[in-house]
Amino acid sequence: MSKINKNRGPFNFDADEFEKYLSSIIHEWLKTLAILGFILVPTFFILDYFIMPRELLQRSGAYRFVSTLIVIIQYVIIRQTKASKLSYIHGYILSLNIGGMIALMTVDLGGFDSSYYAGLNLVIIGVSLGIAWKALHSAFNSIIIISMYIFFNLIAGQDYSHPILINNLFFLFSTAIIAVSINHVKHKLIKQEFFLLVELRKARDALWSEMELAKRIQTALLPDREKMEGFEIAATMVPAKEVGGDYYDIIETPTGDKWVTIGDVSGHGVDSGLIMMMAQTSILSMVNNSSDCKPSAVLQSVNSVIRENISRLGSEHYMTMMAIRFDDSQMTIAGKHQDVIIYRSALNKTEIIPTKGTWLGIDDNIGKYLDDVLVSIEDGDLVLLFTDGITEAIDKNGEMYGQERLEQSLNQYADLPIGKLLDRIIKEVKVFQEEQLDDMTLVAIKKCHSTESKRS
Repeated sequence: MSKINKNRGPFNFDADEFEKYLSSIIHEWLKTLAILGFILVPTFFILDYFIMPRELLQRSGAYRFVSTLIVIIQYVIIRQTKASKLSYIHGYILSLNIGGMIALMTVDLGGFDSSYYAGLNLVIIGVSLGIAWKALHSAFNSIIIISMYIFFNLIAGQDYSHPILINNLFFLFSTAIIAVSINHVKHKLIKQEFFLLVELRKARDALWSEMELAKRIQTALLPDREKMEGFEIAATMVPAKEVGGDYYDIIETPTGDKWVTIGDVSGHGVDSGLIMMMAQTSILSMVNNSSDCKPSAVLQSVNSVIRENISRLGSEHYMTMMAIRFDDSQMTIAGKHQDVIIYRSALNKTEIIPTKGTWLGIDDNIGKYLDDVLVSIEDGDLVLLFTDGITEAIDKNGEMYGQERLEQSLNQYADLPIGKLLDRIIKEVKVFQEEQLDDMTLVAIKKCHSTESKRS
């Protein structure tokens, strides 16, 4: 089913356009039928060479030449024109052309007593199988072919055996009945396919609308400023084709508190986008209204909101999230997410800070799992946050990019401006992976030197 649709291009038909859809199939299949015609008609001259009297070969060749020429012209016309409700007429023309040629040749080979009539069976079956028209057309087409056979031979006035004629007509009509039956079933299946494709298109459009909405929610939640006093910040998110649920935010409150949050909602679609929106709203409310609050307290508040609303949504989503509060000489971390990688400028090496805790949205009380971890930061130190779309990027051999490669890249590019550093890492991951299957997010926070901080 998918192959047929692929050959005709994207499926863009509404439920009341079956006839238009059928015409497009008929027009497309007619090209193949015409190609078979101008290949097989001259090829069967080989059979004529062995079974016909030598004096009739020239006439047979002339018949086949004219018939082939007509089919070629018809093929060109089909290729140059678009499908229409009259496309099926080409099927009748093919039958009249090739069927008429064979009927005339039966006259030369002995009339009704000639076994050459068997070629008409091929025309009846070939046209019926090669065109997706209705059973009524198949029946009418078969009657035309059989009528030409009877008419041409009766006009010729040759003697014939009644039993042989009855035998020939019996087989011709039997073939016609088979052809009509096949076309009836085929037409029914095509109609079923059409309405299945209509439903599939509706589902596809609904899905893409939902994914587009989810992507708009995700991008709308991204911070419009990447700036915190005393720190240099750069962030980048490369969305996957299907929204993967990555989220980050950079916040500096009116009282001067500095926060960075990063997380990843399980699943895809609008529900994930709504959970991101709930998390951001809860975080902003908490940090703006509670000065010097702990990251663990922020996450407990977010969990309460998400936990209640997930049950209302009737979904089973959860969210990994890490909240970091930055002070002049230290940062406080809470939440279960990917490890934090810190490049220690003075030591010229990286340090890994594992995150502890649990996911948000799976338990009502997560306070017992959360700890506020204090980590010192010196001038020039660079903190790198990331989502699993980076480390779990997979190459053609099924190998993951991994955290070790990410650490090596951070060490290698640490002296670059942090915006270019992130660009280099993203470029490396894109080159490494065979296909992007998840959102890729990086956030870099660099502690400015005291002189730079004062100048800024």
